[in-house]
Amino acid sequence: MGKVFRFHKDVDTDQIIASQYLLFPTIDEMKVHAFESLNSDFTSQVKPGDFVVADENFGCGSSREQAPAVLKALGVKAVVAKSFARIFYRNSINIGMPVIVSKELYDAVKDGDEMDLDLLSGVITVNGQSYSCTKLPPKMQEILDQGGLIASLDK
Repeated sequence: MGKVFRFHKDVDTDQIIASQYLLFPTIDEMKVHAFESLNSDFTSQVKPGDFVVADENFGCGSSREQAPAVLKALGVKAVVAKSFARIFYRNSINIGMPVIVSKELYDAVKDGDEMDLDLLSGVITVNGQSYSCTKLPPKMQEILDQGGLIASLDK
């Protein structure tokens, strides 16, 4: 179980991690500024195993890999959205951050709800209700389990 952090549609990569923080030498230095312009309390409240839930087109904007990387470094278990920008989706898989599509979830949750995600069955449970979501193919699950596409190539 993890806590839901809910965000609107069209959250761009600059809202996930603003460009001025890309000058920092490490993801650990960048991660404390995640979602700074949208929720200044996010990094002090998020815990490993929590979830980011968003409306449509999450991760639009630039192709910066740091956007999913700061979320992974903060311990976010998965990002669940109605849809994703293609480059954010691909960057997330590359680094081992689960990105899950659920058309129904966003409208059914609020900030702070407790949620559970079963990636193998493609089911999200929150507020006593179950919602369908992306059921990852075994090969994609294997890539995520190995820490992402890049890490899986080293094995």
